Amino acid sequence: MQLDVIFQILILIFSVIIHEISHGFTALCFGDKTAQYEGRLTLNPIKHLDWLGSVILPLFLYLTHAGFMIGWAKPVPYNPYNLRNRSVAEPLIAIAGPASNLFVATIFGFIIRGMIFSGYSSSSLILIFSFVVLINVSLAVFNLIPIPPLDGSKILFALLPTNAKHTFHHVSEKYGLLIILAVVMFLPNFISPIIFSLFKLITGIY
Repeated sequence: MQLDVIFQILILIFSVIIHEISHGFTALCFGDKTAQYEGRLTLNPIKHLDWLGSVILPLFLYLTHAGFMIGWAKPVPYNPYNLRNRSVAEPLIAIAGPASNLFVATIFGFIIRGMIFSGYSSSSLILIFSFVVLINVSLAVFNLIPIPPLDGSKILFALLPTNAKHTFHHVSEKYGLLIILAVVMFLPNFISPIIFSLFKLITGIY
């Protein structure tokens, strides 16, 4: 296995862990300690690793030359009935994951810009940091797709009028998995332009 794909998978694993921990910490801020009780507010990858989402899917994307890498960890649990101000808490918990990935991408984007501006020419280090930005942007964009169980669906559900929530839940429960599989299979045609546009905007690399 090439060294670059090992780096990408390691970056992906820790990026999805940060994503999930962000959900748990946000829930904790609103009064729910479920993730804390289950030992999920930790950077220990063993607590979060999902073989399909953290290893098998990234390898599949690499072998099929998708040009980006996405995946997931085990979802961090929370109990909505423990939340204060649930109508506000639930969409904020959902958006916390993608927001954390965009935050990480932005930090490393500033580092890349600073390295380029200062004339630092270590292409290998810039490449690794570019992987961090690209993977975190990919995770953020992918998870904002409004299809269950992705975070975007929870955000959309919170914004829908009451009479539309039942229909959305029924349709997504019935077809959600098929839609996600289709999105993963045909991802380059749908969201790759968004991912790479954000990557260029954050890093300044064209």
